[in-house]
Amino acid sequence: MTVAITGAASGIGAETARLLSSRGASVIALDRNKPDFPVAQFVQIDLADPDSINAAAQQLPDTLTGLCNVAGVPGTVGSDRVARINYLGLRQLTEAVIPKMVKGGSIVNVASTAGQNWRERQKIHVDLGSTASFTDGLRWLESNPVSDAQAYPYFKEALIVWTMGRAVTLRRATGIRMNCVSPGPTDTPILNDFRTTLGSANVEDAIHRAGGVGRPEDIAPVIAFLLTTDSAWVVGANVLADGGLLASRILD
Repeated sequence: MTVAITGAASGIGAETARLLSSRGASVIALDRNKPDFPVAQFVQIDLADPDSINAAAQQLPDTLTGLCNVAGVPGTVGSDRVARINYLGLRQLTEAVIPKMVKGGSIVNVASTAGQNWRERQKIHVDLGSTASFTDGLRWLESNPVSDAQAYPYFKEALIVWTMGRAVTLRRATGIRMNCVSPGPTDTPILNDFRTTLGSANVEDAIHRAGGVGRPEDIAPVIAFLLTTDSAWVVGANVLADGGLLASRILD
C-alpha cells in the first residue's frame, strides 16, 4: 500500500502516517514542514497555493492506493486561508491525484463535527462544489463571502457535501472510494484556536459531551480502516469519530 498524507508533520496526520507505516505501508508525507519521523518520501506543499499543489502532485507516483487529506487550519487564520487550505486546495490536490491512483483505491478527507449542520446549507455547498477550479472557487466566494468567525464550520460543511457528491461519480468512473472522517475536539496543535473562534463555552460543552478530548491515536485507526478493503462498501460516508458528541444531542 502506498499512501499520500497531507498534514503529516503533526497532529492527526502524523499519527496516521506512523500507524500506516507500522502496518507496512509506504507513506508519502505532504506538508509545509518535514516530519520528524521516517517516511518513504517527503513532498513539500502549500495547499493555499495552486502552483504548489500542482508541483507536489507531479512528484507523486502513479501507483497510489490511498490519499488522506488531513491538513487543515483553524478560523484564526482568516476566511481566505481557511477556504484555500481546508477546501479549495484539498479539492484541487484530490483531483490532481485521482489519475495516479489504482482502481479500488481510497481517499479519506478529515472533516469535523463542526460541519454537522451541512444540511442547512446543502444547496449552496453543492453550488460551490460545482465550480470547476481553485480560481473559480475563489471567484464564487467573492460573490458569496464567508466571515472569519464562520469560516471553519462553513468549509467543513462544504467538504462533507463535496465528498458525498464526488464520491458517487468517482466510484462509478474509476472504482476509487472517497469518504470523510469527522472528529470531535481532538488534542492537536490547533485545539486552543477553536476556543477563540468557536467559543470556549462551545468547546467545553463538546468535550463534556464526548467524555473528554480525543487523541490523534483515536482518529488514525478510523482513517486507516477506510483505506482498506474491509470498508469496501463504505462510499460517500461521513464517519463520526467524536466520542458520542453528536449522539448526545439526541437527548437534548
